[in-house]
Amino acid sequence: MQNSTSSDIPLTRDLVLIGGGHTHALVLRMMGMRPLPGLRITVINPGPTAPYTGMLPGHIAGDYTQDELEIDLIQLARFAGARVILGAADHIDPVAKTVHVTGHGVIAYDVASVDIGITSDLPKLPGFTDHAVPAKPLARYAAVWRDYLAAAQDAGHAGPVAVIGGGVAGVELALTMAHGLRQATGQADVTVLEAQDHLTGTSEATRKALSAKLDQAGVKVWSGAEIAEMTPEGPRLTNGAIVPAKLTIGAAGATPHPWLTKTALPLQDGFIKVGATLQVEGHEDLFASGDCAHLMHAPRPKAGVFAVRAAPVLRDNLEARLIGTALRRFEPQKNYLKLIALGGKSALAERWGRPISGPLLWRWKDRIDRTFMAQFKDLPVMEAPPAPKTAALGVADELSGGRPVCAGCGSKVGPGTLSAALQSLPRQAHKDVVQGAGDDAAVLQMGEVTQVISTDHLRAFSHDPALMARIAAVHALGDIWSMGARPQSALAQIILPRMSPTLQERTLKEVMAHAGAIFADAGAEVVGGHTTQGAEMTIGFTVTGTLAKGRQPIALSGARAGDALILTRPIGSGTLLAAEMQGRANGRHVAAMLRQMAEPQMVAAPLLAEAHAMTDVTGFGLAGHLKEICEASGTGAELWVKALPLYEGAEELAASGVTSTLFEANLTYAPVQNATGPRGMLLHDPQTAGGMLAAVAAEQADDILHRMAEAGVPARQIGTIVPGDQISCR
Repeated sequence: MQNSTSSDIPLTRDLVLIGGGHTHALVLRMMGMRPLPGLRITVINPGPTAPYTGMLPGHIAGDYTQDELEIDLIQLARFAGARVILGAADHIDPVAKTVHVTGHGVIAYDVASVDIGITSDLPKLPGFTDHAVPAKPLARYAAVWRDYLAAAQDAGHAGPVAVIGGGVAGVELALTMAHGLRQATGQADVTVLEAQDHLTGTSEATRKALSAKLDQAGVKVWSGAEIAEMTPEGPRLTNGAIVPAKLTIGAAGATPHPWLTKTALPLQDGFIKVGATLQVEGHEDLFASGDCAHLMHAPRPKAGVFAVRAAPVLRDNLEARLIGTALRRFEPQKNYLKLIALGGKSALAERWGRPISGPLLWRWKDRIDRTFMAQFKDLPVMEAPPAPKTAALGVADELSGGRPVCAGCGSKVGPGTLSAALQSLPRQAHKDVVQGAGDDAAVLQMGEVTQVISTDHLRAFSHDPALMARIAAVHALGDIWSMGARPQSALAQIILPRMSPTLQERTLKEVMAHAGAIFADAGAEVVGGHTTQGAEMTIGFTVTGTLAKGRQPIALSGARAGDALILTRPIGSGTLLAAEMQGRANGRHVAAMLRQMAEPQMVAAPLLAEAHAMTDVTGFGLAGHLKEICEASGTGAELWVKALPLYEGAEELAASGVTSTLFEANLTYAPVQNATGPRGMLLHDPQTAGGMLAAVAAEQADDILHRMAEAGVPARQIGTIVPGDQISCR
């Protein structure tokens, strides 16, 4: 299935989904199955994945892995043709129709929806922020628990655990944590603290059944427990007693996110008021669903079942506002089944106030949860468009790979083709041009000023123009930094896909704001540029830099036998991006890679100022760019394959046969002796905003690497320059 918007249909409306909750995840899947032409979708979420509430207790007990628990929003967004902004929304202006995202800025919308869930944070309880972990948001709690359990397993024992709240969530987590600890260490010390004189959130009959399960599991229940403060030793009660705890989890009820109170949104006890159509009261173009919403026409408890049932209605009503048709009502059911995990692959259910138990109940719950998650794990495969029945000779050969052309540096012309074209350029003697095509940047001499100039652009591999702008800016600056120059100025070249004037303005504001921030931090100024419309987004920059008086540019030709080869950034981005386009990459791996790619290298560049030769590793891959250094310097090189820094997930994908469309051309251009296996393949992987590859004096290498580490740069020595003309691996 191909879910990209056809290039001949202009983008005219922005839909922004704030939060990656269950309702929004289902809406994204439905929109991927039935795209709306002309629509641009944005998803805002703090992380690349969203944990599924129903499987969290099983994950805590050790029954489900992290991957089984999480909805991969990166994969889901790719399927839906949406962009993902990784950050937390902290303000919504329903009048201006904008959302502010921490660390990103303002996002405008035509229609938006909020599904940010709730929190179990207790900021008014002294010491809670420093000495406790809220059960919601789920992602942070799950990560803290994994670390705690791993440490307990390594040590062979665990400290006591306290759970604040004796409702269904608190009991469920207490039981599953006790089970997980017993599995890991053979013992568990868990206490539930409840302010009332009994467990809450269920009928009396269910409460008795849960109390019996807690007794059987050895979980202590401290009822009537009023907590005065949190301390490093555990919760201190109002009577002065301290409940010992190395880990305290807050699960005392549903609390709305505090930042909502600072908006102009209509709220009920902090939750967003919505009507029967899920529209926010007084704002026709803003919707809300899930636990963060309060259904004014049919109030219901905070339960995931309502979020799931609301998804088809929300999807239809979002589309109705976008195309101008009538909306439909959401009528939640009055009764629903509560399924409570007990640990040890056992469960208890409540229906109409009656507890239900039995050996098959866990299997039933497990089947429900796995069926829900299968919707996001088994997305339809994106297929390449069929080849034409009749075409010119050679078309079938070019299309035989059956893969879409990679973006970023993976879409470049092959290095052999480019080299042949450059050799055909006429050579003219010009007093200002010291060095023309052939190095990372041209060198110009104007009086006493030595200037370098280069240009680069990227075909978008992300639907996020802000992210693309940052990465394109870092990518273009790589040529300046690798020549040892100080960035000076930048001219933008931007191709936008067809879109309405309003979306053009929004997009260009994001592009220039985020690119401008990168250039400003690097000490350069954006001085202008050129824009046009085309089939797809492309962002590029022509950049200049200057060299300090008396300094020569760092060229490709200065490497010497015995030099250490230092690489400042991992490789594997081309493989990860190719897999992401195919829906095969892990979203956490992709997000971590993109975060690294968008980081400038102005910290690393000065530390390599004394390099004998240097280049940035981009489209030709590590082997191709190393070949250029070796050929220009008259040397060979030996690479230490095991020392290569790799982006997480790249080696596994390469082992499974995933490659960028530029891989074969790179392999032909720069063969490497003894390069085998997935790591050998990744030597030819095209990189975007890749690291700097420097040949430095061997005696300086350790000091440079030490200073790199202190500065937070993940640099490594990956080999040495050797006599001869071969590049080999060991």
